[in-house]
Amino acid sequence: MQQDVTVPYTIEQDEDGVWCAHALLAHGVGANGEGDTPEQAVEDLRDALTGLVESVGVPELVTITVESS
Repeated sequence: MQQDVTVPYTIEQDEDGVWCAHALLAHGVGANGEGDTPEQAVEDLRDALTGLVESVGVPELVTITVESS
């Protein structure tokens, strides 16, 4: 069975110019990705998260609706 999992992430460029993407899958369980561009860092993060979900399972998720201004 295939399942989509949406994981928020942050991205930043370090002092050496490398782009780093970070995401928490669950409390204390996270993954990182790196690349020469933001897109490469996110793709590396996507690969890391895929492996993490395959080993620890899909996290419990909750969906909320908020009003935006």
